Amino acid sequence: MGLRLKPKSKQYIVVGSKTWNRRTYDEIISHYPGTWTYCSDPAALTLDALKKSAPRYIFFLHWSARIPAKIVELFECICFHMADLPYGRGGSPLQNLLMRGHRETKISCFRMTHDLDAGPVYMKKPLCLSGNAEEIYIQADHLAAEMILEIVELEPEPVPQSGKVAVFHRRRPDESEIPSCKTLENLYDFLRMLDAEGYPRAFLVHRGFRYELSRPVRYNGKIVADVTITKEEEM
Repeated sequence: MGLRLKPKSKQYIVVGSKTWNRRTYDEIISHYPGTWTYCSDPAALTLDALKKSAPRYIFFLHWSARIPAKIVELFECICFHMADLPYGRGGSPLQNLLMRGHRETKISCFRMTHDLDAGPVYMKKPLCLSGNAEEIYIQADHLAAEMILEIVELEPEPVPQSGKVAVFHRRRPDESEIPSCKTLENLYDFLRMLDAEGYPRAFLVHRGFRYELSRPVRYNGKIVADVTITKEEEM
């Protein structure tokens, strides 16, 4: 892994980009032993600042931006990915899993390297994929919090990934347009997989209007959802 800076004792950083990341940090992780700092601004993760604090670990929760190579080289950066690595490397793992019909997965906790989602794995925990996207992300955060405590207490060595590599592509906003679905269950999966803060909701366009669907639920053989309607040219 190359030369690493000697970390200060019990200094830890948690990096997150979503509201539920901050809530998990405030309610759970910040109470763990040690000195903890939360960061939501990637610009604050400068090499100079990290050299001063010299954290033992930097944990990345819901994170999709690339981290500068020098930071990954000098510090033990740990990421949590919603797939059973090496299956599911790449972007939009939840959406790709549901589109493929998965009903459960694993949260893989791994050390970040130069290659995307290819670093050695510390541990994995099973995750059920029921509920809407935000509910699943919150549950994933809670599992990540459990793994963070185990890592802080045990300081395990990660092991190389093994198995067949499968790479997911990162979804684009235009891919949120509702496709032709064979079953009501397929449609429900499509609606719920996009129902989270910061994600482009499932939508359809009809006669100049855009219909966005959120908060879908299965009820009595039907799907009930909230609908937001706007003029298409406003988008």
